[in-house]
Amino acid sequence: MHPALTALLAGHDVDLDTWRSWWDQLEQRTPGPARDSDRAQAAALLAALATRLPGPDTLAAFTTSLTERSPHPGPAHPASVNIVGTGGGPATFNLSTAAALTAAAIGVPVVKTGSRAYTSSAGSIDLLERLGITLTSSHTATADHLARHGIAFAGPHVYPPALTRLARVLFPLTLKPFGRLLNTLGPLLATVPVTAQLTGTSAATDLDALRHLAPRTPGRTVWLATNTAGADELLPFADNTLHTPDTTIHLPAGSVAPTGGTLADLAPHPEDLTGHFLKALAGRAGPTATHTIALNAAALALASGRHTHWHTAHTAALDALADGAPLALATRLRADHADHKAPAHA
Repeated sequence: MHPALTALLAGHDVDLDTWRSWWDQLEQRTPGPARDSDRAQAAALLAALATRLPGPDTLAAFTTSLTERSPHPGPAHPASVNIVGTGGGPATFNLSTAAALTAAAIGVPVVKTGSRAYTSSAGSIDLLERLGITLTSSHTATADHLARHGIAFAGPHVYPPALTRLARVLFPLTLKPFGRLLNTLGPLLATVPVTAQLTGTSAATDLDALRHLAPRTPGRTVWLATNTAGADELLPFADNTLHTPDTTIHLPAGSVAPTGGTLADLAPHPEDLTGHFLKALAGRAGPTATHTIALNAAALALASGRHTHWHTAHTAALDALADGAPLALATRLRADHADHKAPAHA
């Protein structure tokens, strides 16, 4: 049994060198009789991490041991931002993706990461696939998309390759039973060339863990958002709190956007996933949806440094939604995807 697993099961801290040894062993694994043992140890280790998040030092060492093996994304794009939540909490439609497109429509460079559905009816990747919007396949492609469109949806290349290797070791088991753990840590495991990141957290335990990890995330400033409704997005009708490296920002209900509305106004529409989403981008999914998208887009504008005042950023986002700019951007991205898929003619 590897020392990392032994220490976790005993409730002890696991240091960086021990985690490095774990991934080294995983890389050197060869097919043969040891495969069942490798699978069992990998499953036990993930189960130990998922059952109860270990202390901050162990988590920091774990994330560092993964991200240091990822290809470096290069320098961050100036004043750029990512928005990604940890999942969980009340079910809502894809607000962070809508906010990303809206922020890009008001001039904020956005490189968005995401995942497939774990607790929701459709994750951001599921939605983008149905919309026909391309995920980038490399850091070079991300830079190209950002230069052409002001936004890029990053593909799996931003996540540590060791996680793919781990999934192969687990096969035919899947990573889905450990989705909550991976969704919690995922926002900080991605290597994204941005200067800032907004991450919503729906559970107090997630927030506690991420508040210790966020300052150690290299290359970008992480804002952590939480609210009294337990959602992983900012909500205009809830009291919101943003934890930044320098301060804590309190946004009481109604302080930026009107307080009207409830979570029911933000419910997902799995039977009309793309239709409802595109309607929301045009500001036609109801006032609660429109103000929620604008509030999160405003947070991106402030985190990136493009805006310095909440009300002006929120108004700019509302104006963009009213003008249809986020919808027009999504339409261009879909057309770009279609053009690249079209067969070449001699």
